[in-house]
Amino acid sequence: MMMKFAIGGIKHETNTFSTLRTRIDDFQVLRGDEVLKDRLWDSFGEVKWIPTLLAGAFPHGLVEKEAYLDLKEELLDRLRSSLPLDGVFLDLHGAMEIEEIGDGEGDLAKSVREMVGADIPIVASLDLHGNVSHELARNVNVLTAFRTAPHRDGEQTMERAVKHLIRCAKEKMRPANVLIKLPLILPGEFAVTDVEPARSMYGKLYELEREEGILDASITIGCAWTDSPRTAVSVVLVAEDDAHEKRAYELASGLAHDIWTRRQNFAPDVETVPTTEAIDIAMRIREGPVFISDSGDNVTAGGAGDVPVMLEELVRAGATEALVAGITDPQAISDCTRVKEGSELPLQIGGKLDRVNGFPLEVKAIVKRVHPPKFAIIKVNGVEVVLISERRPFTTLNDFQEIGINPLERKIIVVKLGYLFPEIHKVAKKAIMALSPGFTSLELEKLPYRRIKRPIFPLDKNCEF
Repeated sequence: MMMKFAIGGIKHETNTFSTLRTRIDDFQVLRGDEVLKDRLWDSFGEVKWIPTLLAGAFPHGLVEKEAYLDLKEELLDRLRSSLPLDGVFLDLHGAMEIEEIGDGEGDLAKSVREMVGADIPIVASLDLHGNVSHELARNVNVLTAFRTAPHRDGEQTMERAVKHLIRCAKEKMRPANVLIKLPLILPGEFAVTDVEPARSMYGKLYELEREEGILDASITIGCAWTDSPRTAVSVVLVAEDDAHEKRAYELASGLAHDIWTRRQNFAPDVETVPTTEAIDIAMRIREGPVFISDSGDNVTAGGAGDVPVMLEELVRAGATEALVAGITDPQAISDCTRVKEGSELPLQIGGKLDRVNGFPLEVKAIVKRVHPPKFAIIKVNGVEVVLISERRPFTTLNDFQEIGINPLERKIIVVKLGYLFPEIHKVAKKAIMALSPGFTSLELEKLPYRRIKRPIFPLDKNCEF
């Protein structure tokens, strides 16, 4: 018999330290058949998929209340018209924070549960950097999260979630999530899953899933830049039924304590130093490319992408064969269109979005190439700068090649990332993490937390678990 499952979700990783806001226009929204364009759904022939709405926005500031409510209302309207159902799959992130509402995923899951009733299984997939709430865990039967950072297992996670949903529907299973939250916050850069101790911790998930009565196991590192009461490292074990819930709690507690005992071992996978020292090290290395992560202005975690501090430091140090990719500044791109390529003009670069950690840097720049309105390439002394019109990361070689740059020909490359993504990491002769200022500062003790649950490590060194 064909099973009828609805698909829906609203995804966002919210950086509450950002002074910017995530508006409705920032979301890419798929509706109806657009939701089914991923071939993953075709591989489950026994399921009739009922698409509702999938909305996602790039990591950014607090989500505007009206934007979220508009998307939620449309999703629920579409869900209502698809009833009755055999199950619901929610594609979520886990760190969405809404103006005046707070916990976006918890609010959405509660509304979906109220609509479909207590007996319909709901399964949700999460990002590894989700801040899981008890509200979300209560209203969803199964939570399962990514297991790689940098992320490489998004499709596998969704496939695992769907298989859980099929089993729940077929076997009339109603699993329950056991959620343990540690008094611990970690930047994602401190928990790269290819290195210890994260590698071992995530390796244990597969062992736990072989335990009788355990359906799924997850660790969510959380998003340290979401200042909320649920922000913390979490362990989630899914018990197949009530009879195995106690065992799930025991196993989850054991894993949580293992993580806690190694809390001071979590650290970046590359050399991490202040900005000036990062540049000094890079300039002493003979062979490039040397990639420097401008970690405080990491756009993949909600940074503004326009803090010009690293450019200023490179120019001050007299760096050559250096590239900054990129600084978000549509106004500077527009200014570049007013002169011929090869001309010099005064520019104010950056400091227009993040006015807390940066300021416009006044320079004399040579305009090398302009491709309005998307990008411009300029040169400031010995440093090339890619000006971009919209916040975006440079994570692959193709990102550079699209603008006509071969990164392998540059000595020093600054990217507005935290950890390097696999393709870039592979070609880097050396990777350095710069402790730069911005909305995604790795120096958590300096961030103005107000809502996070205290005490919590490392903000409170002597807290206990």
